Amino acid sequence: MSEQNSVRMQSPLGRVRGLGSAKGGTHHWWIQRVTSIALLPLTIWFILSIALHTGSSHAQVVAWIGHPLNAVLLISFILISFQHAGAGMQVVLEDYVRGEMPRMASILAVKALCWLMALLAALSVLRVAL
Repeated sequence: MSEQNSVRMQSPLGRVRGLGSAKGGTHHWWIQRVTSIALLPLTIWFILSIALHTGSSHAQVVAWIGHPLNAVLLISFILISFQHAGAGMQVVLEDYVRGEMPRMASILAVKALCWLMALLAALSVLRVAL
């Protein structure tokens, strides 16, 4: 029996075995949900903080960021926001970019850009806070 005929005799399950795990999406799904839940109180805090400091002087805003709790919450908001945004953009790229190489290059570029922007924003907050 030729190899071509033996492949045709396999069940659909037999043909897909060895093509990779379908478990990878679960981790990504959980990351999206956890970051969404973490962003709920942080976003409310951030919006209220910005609203309360409308019209404040530069010195007042710097003093507010200099408070340890505010600095920690602001850095948490920044890091979690970029993690959530990067994961969301990855899903869009996986779904809509054709071809393995363009898809992987796009995902790597988005992840690198998100990490770079998160790092720069967090370092900026630290520089103001310290």
